[in-house]
Amino acid sequence: MLPNRREFLFSAAPALLAAPAAPKMNVIVILADDLGASDLGCYGSNYYETPNLDAFAESGIRFTQAYASCPVCSPSRAGIMTGKYPARLHLTDWIPGRRQHPTAKLLTPAFEQQLPLAETTIAEVLKPAGYVTASIGKWHLGGDGFLPTNQGFDLNIGGTAKGSPPSYFPPYHIPGLEERFGNDYLTDNLTARAEQFIESNRDRPFFLYLPHFAVHLPMMAKQQMTEKYQRKAGSMKAQGEPVYAAMLESLDEGVGGILRKLDELKLADRTAVFFLSDNGGLRFEGKSKTPVTDNSPFRAGKGHLYEGGIRIPWIARWPGITKKGATCDAPVTSVDILPTVAGLLGLRMSEVDGVNIAPLLKGGRRLPREALYWHYPHYSNQGGVPGGAVRHGDYKLIQFYEDMRVELFHLRQDPSERRNLVNREPKTAARLLRMLEEWRKSVDAAMPKANPAYDAATADQGLTGEEKPAPPA
Repeated sequence: MLPNRREFLFSAAPALLAAPAAPKMNVIVILADDLGASDLGCYGSNYYETPNLDAFAESGIRFTQAYASCPVCSPSRAGIMTGKYPARLHLTDWIPGRRQHPTAKLLTPAFEQQLPLAETTIAEVLKPAGYVTASIGKWHLGGDGFLPTNQGFDLNIGGTAKGSPPSYFPPYHIPGLEERFGNDYLTDNLTARAEQFIESNRDRPFFLYLPHFAVHLPMMAKQQMTEKYQRKAGSMKAQGEPVYAAMLESLDEGVGGILRKLDELKLADRTAVFFLSDNGGLRFEGKSKTPVTDNSPFRAGKGHLYEGGIRIPWIARWPGITKKGATCDAPVTSVDILPTVAGLLGLRMSEVDGVNIAPLLKGGRRLPREALYWHYPHYSNQGGVPGGAVRHGDYKLIQFYEDMRVELFHLRQDPSERRNLVNREPKTAARLLRMLEEWRKSVDAAMPKANPAYDAATADQGLTGEEKPAPPA
């Protein structure tokens, strides 16, 4: 005799409730420091060797027009953490920032010296959903009271207010980082700690933020690796310093170690992994004339609003979403990470500037976004001057705040930004400039002011000789 409908539903309910829930997706964000958009083999480098990152790109999606939200580190990291443009956060330069040059043309604005606690980080979005969270490596978003453990992370290893390590070899003198002497190397140490975190939390959902110090100065690498690239430089055109190349190889090995650990623990199918850089590659630092790396075909490098300063490598793998060996040429920016993770995991978040790029991860080609924006009202250590930029479609406009002049480029036709179209296409330039000005108002961007002590004869000239303004076409 069949049970009546009411009895059937009642008897089935316990079985449905007892069904195990699908495991939550783990999330790993690996952030390189000062890594250029042309520095990986999968992005065209023939000198640097990055087999693990190249293989990772083959297992997921590689973005060919990815951007950092700022040409220097702290603001870019704040954008990743919050999904907001640095201008909105009023955190627009590296902490504590470059000393104001007394005779520079502009007085640059004061800015936040830490990521405000009122902001919601990606860790604080994930933690209420049951995630254990760790930041292992460079923080550079504030010191005591503003460390990762004050911003939603359960674990902080190596994160301090400082932006560069005292040394890549022990003793490191980095609080919270275990001193392993012998043949230890900082990048290897951070990788080992990250692997330990993954293994310890294999049975619960986790978020791992792994911001490496590499390949930031000081230039220090394993001797054997350095010698290999010195020999290689003798047989081909070197893209950069052999020491830098060796530092990058150690970083690549570290990424390989993390991916192998996921395979070993059978976690790869439920762990999303993002790899990207915080800004463009460092070309020159201070008065040095020796290039650290070459961002060609992109112009300039870290500290500049030209493509070499903000274009970055970005590779992602989200099991069940991304397809193997995919590429995407839609413009994306690092403030998109938080809304993408939150969106795909079905988590609530506060209003942000980034967008959920899940449609691109699934193979789409466009996003419902009008433009990308940058605001850097500071003089950089690398010769950059205060300015802002907007990218709309294939056009990019840069406004330089010293004299408010503008340069307009068509990036698809001129990725090296050598042909200034401002006179040839004045309507386009005017439209993009209006967009940039309206955006600055919308985020309450702090602008530099005229320096009454400005002296043209002794002023900080900012731009390096090779980065003089492009003449209008």
